[in-house]
Amino acid sequence: MSLLHTPRLRLEPMVPAHRLGLNRLNSDPVVMRYLSGRPETQEETDAVIERVQARWAEHGFSWWSFIELDSGEIIGAGCIQHLGRIVGEPLEIGWRLRQDRWGRGLASEAAQAMGDFAFRTQPIELLVSVCHPDNENSWRVMERLGMRDVGLSRAYDMDVRRYEISRAEWAARAAARLAR
Repeated sequence: MSLLHTPRLRLEPMVPAHRLGLNRLNSDPVVMRYLSGRPETQEETDAVIERVQARWAEHGFSWWSFIELDSGEIIGAGCIQHLGRIVGEPLEIGWRLRQDRWGRGLASEAAQAMGDFAFRTQPIELLVSVCHPDNENSWRVMERLGMRDVGLSRAYDMDVRRYEISRAEWAARAAARLAR
């Protein structure tokens, strides 16, 4: 399992020790409104952690907990997973943050690290991301990552906006960041 580091975050693969912090995130109805549409119980969070650990073991990627370096708190979560959790579908990057951390660039920071991980460790040519069409905060992160809107699609039993970026496009953006 892979720890990832950014200037303000440590991304740790989800483990049972994260259960309370993750449930604080996933039980917020505002955070969950575009995802499941409802808050998650502690039992559901525990079951998610168990499934995520199995995916890490099987695939070598899944969900991370975002731990803020300054506070030591879990302030978000994000993933590299098969779109729709269907093996054979393209790899998807996704994220969520606690409301009190919105608007600080933390989702973009974490997503950059997860995208780098995906292209570094997986033999993929394309990375996708999807969100509810009304979730402007999420699709703005996708645009900051250099992903392009390819229109409406269907995933997770709902209509979604789908964004994509190729390996070559991701590499070009990484080279431009290094040149700054």
